[in-house]
Amino acid sequence: MTVKLLMSACLIGQCCRYDAQNGKSIVTPKLHKMLNNGEVAVICPELAGGLGVPRDPCEIAPGGNAAGVLDGAARVLSIKSEDKTEGFIKGARATLELIQKFSIKTAVLKDRSPSCGVHSVHNGSFDGGLVDGRGVTAELLQRNGVRVFSEDELESAIQYAEDLAL
Repeated sequence: MTVKLLMSACLIGQCCRYDAQNGKSIVTPKLHKMLNNGEVAVICPELAGGLGVPRDPCEIAPGGNAAGVLDGAARVLSIKSEDKTEGFIKGARATLELIQKFSIKTAVLKDRSPSCGVHSVHNGSFDGGLVDGRGVTAELLQRNGVRVFSEDELESAIQYAEDLAL
């Protein structure tokens, strides 16, 4: 079997969230079969970037965005104002390496995350507010031709990945 899909580890229930809680598993019967067949690569970019569990919550600083983080113009900060940018960039690069290793063209990532946000991320004020935009890993994957879906678009992502494999 070939690897068709990359998934955020928290979405299959791995305990990698910043607060050490289990992720919200979205494993459907079809995804379960793909996982068992070795068709899904799984990674947590934040763990791959050297950030531990538990860890302080992080957000892209106000006024910045993921493109700016990758281009050196914006930062990712913890709730304690510690600069965690390098860990987020390192994790994004590790995810891209995995994508390239298996020639994966489709990813399902956790929306609202500073790494994996697909449609929105937290606003940088640690007040629960959201802004439109991507996380650092989602941005890097998009830049490299990967089609990125959120967890709410799982079925569309699986269909897209299977269509590409035909």
